[in-house]
Amino acid sequence: MHTRTAVTTLALAALALTGCSSSSDDTTDSKPSSTPSATPSTASSADVSAAEKRLGIPPEPTPAKRAELLRALAAANPDIVKYEDKAVDAARNQCGAISGGGNRLDYSAAQRFTYKDVTTTEAQGKQINEALKGIGFCKV
Repeated sequence: MHTRTAVTTLALAALALTGCSSSSDDTTDSKPSSTPSATPSTASSADVSAAEKRLGIPPEPTPAKRAELLRALAAANPDIVKYEDKAVDAARNQCGAISGGGNRLDYSAAQRFTYKDVTTTEAQGKQINEALKGIGFCKV
């Protein structure tokens, strides 16, 4: 008896599914006429560089300038250069704060250069700001 009920249920389900399909003489299309772009538009690198320049963020340093920057940062806090790329990014962003006339720049530097297992004090943040200006990394 259970077998007949199961077969009947499956047959009814199959009929219901075929009844849901559209007929060939249906002229309306339920699909949208165009599909939206799957990828969002991205800004070109020239646009990004121009925006960074307006904000006072210097470009990626050359290898020689990068070495000079890392030495200057290490003088303020040797631990912050353990993650060189992070330190360079933080320095570039700190230049934006300095150039923009931000408030509490020493605190900002301390926060910006505190990451992972590295802690930077506000006094070290002051040294970082002085170093960034002193080597001419931040055009102030």
